[in-house]
Amino acid sequence: MPWLVAVAFFMEALDTTILNTAVPAIARELGVTPLSMKAVLSSYTLSLAVFIPISGWMADRFGTRRVFSAAIALFTLGSLFCGISSNIHVLVACRILQGCGGAMMLPVGRLTMVRSFAKSELVRAMSFVAIPGLIGPMIGPLVGGLIVSYFHWRVAFFVNIPIGMLGLYLVHAYLPDYRASQARPLDIRGFFLFGSGI
Repeated sequence: MPWLVAVAFFMEALDTTILNTAVPAIARELGVTPLSMKAVLSSYTLSLAVFIPISGWMADRFGTRRVFSAAIALFTLGSLFCGISSNIHVLVACRILQGCGGAMMLPVGRLTMVRSFAKSELVRAMSFVAIPGLIGPMIGPLVGGLIVSYFHWRVAFFVNIPIGMLGLYLVHAYLPDYRASQARPLDIRGFFLFGSGI
């Protein structure tokens, strides 16, 4: 099960750093200045920051398997839409969708591991999961450079699709489904205040 969570973390970490290398090519094709691409990069990060706080509540309410698979599906779908975007506004909207999925992957994956492993095994399991999260940012610029040099920038987003499909299969086959016996109500006011503050 740790390798399943590691696949999702790797996909998320790889995506961020691949895109940084593709920024000039994307800006050129969409007819905007490279500086305008800040919105594409920051919209994903902001979306992550806004939706991470509700991921634990969602896992307690709907179950870790359902939320984790929905997170991978949203991230993969967002990647597909990013790859077929025709202008910067659509690309920003699709990056927000990607961020919604990414926001649930990391916390729900870790929550599942905390509930699956004994305390004596947890550090070893978390270390195994952290490795792909560290490798992704290291090879991302290299992969992004190769994609931009030899393929189209859209491939940088399409790379996530087979990884996401594999992740969905593995989630349904292997991920345990934990949920709280009685989920607390969502703090809607706090969620909107936090989100608007971000």
